[in-house]
Amino acid sequence: MSNFLAGALDSVRRGALDAARRALPQRCELCAATSGAQLLCPACLESLPRLGPACPLCALPTAAGEVCGRCLARPPPFEATVAAYAYAFPVDRLLHAFKYHGRLALAEWGASAILAEQERHRGVRRPDRLVALPLSRERQRERGYNQAFEIARVIARRLAVPLLRDGARRVRAAPPQTALPWSERAKNVRGAFACEVDLADLDIAVIDDVMTTGASLAEFAKTLRKAGAARVENWVIARTLPPAG
Repeated sequence: MSNFLAGALDSVRRGALDAARRALPQRCELCAATSGAQLLCPACLESLPRLGPACPLCALPTAAGEVCGRCLARPPPFEATVAAYAYAFPVDRLLHAFKYHGRLALAEWGASAILAEQERHRGVRRPDRLVALPLSRERQRERGYNQAFEIARVIARRLAVPLLRDGARRVRAAPPQTALPWSERAKNVRGAFACEVDLADLDIAVIDDVMTTGASLAEFAKTLRKAGAARVENWVIARTLPPAG
C-alpha cells in the first residue's frame, strides 16, 4: 500500500471515529463518568501521574531537569526523550487496555499526551520523519497490531510529518522485555532491528508507548544512526521509574 493511500485511509477512519464520538457521548475509560467526545473525563485526566523534572536525555527524574549522572557517564545513542507520564496507576491500566485488549481508541489519548508534554516544555518540534518502534512478526501476529504504530500515525496526521511505514523492522524475536530483569534487557535486544531506508541527515522521532530501561529504544536508535539519521529522539506516553534502592 502506498503512503498516499495509507494516509487517505487513515483520514477516512479518523473522520468516521470523530463522527461516532460526536453522535455517541463517551464514558471515561477510568471512572465511567460522562466525558463528552473525550476518552477521559477532565478530573481523571488531571489526576494522571506526571514525571516532574527529568533528565532531557532519558526522562528519569532529576532535581531540576538536569542531565542525570548515568547519561553523563554513558551518553545514550539518542538525543532526547519526551515522556508524558510516570508508568504508575492508573496510566498502567490504560496502557494495558490499549496494548493487550484492543482499546485502539486510546492511541488518540496517548498521542495527545505526548504532544501536550512537548508543548509544555519546549514547543512541539516537527522532525523529518516519525518511526514506530517495530514489533517482531510473531508478536504483531499474536496481538493483531503494533500499539506504537497506532500512536505514531495519529501524531503524523496532527503534525503533518511523514510516517515511515516500511523499511525499519525487528529482525529477531526475543523473550518479552517485561519478563527479564533490568540488567539483562540490553543483551536481549542486541541486533534485534534493521533499517533498509536511507535516513541520511534526517531528524527522526521514535514513537513507543512505554520506556522502561530504554534498552529497546537505544538499540533501535543505533540502527537508525547506521542508516544515516542525524538525530534520534524518543516520544513515549510513559516512563517506568527504576526500582527503589
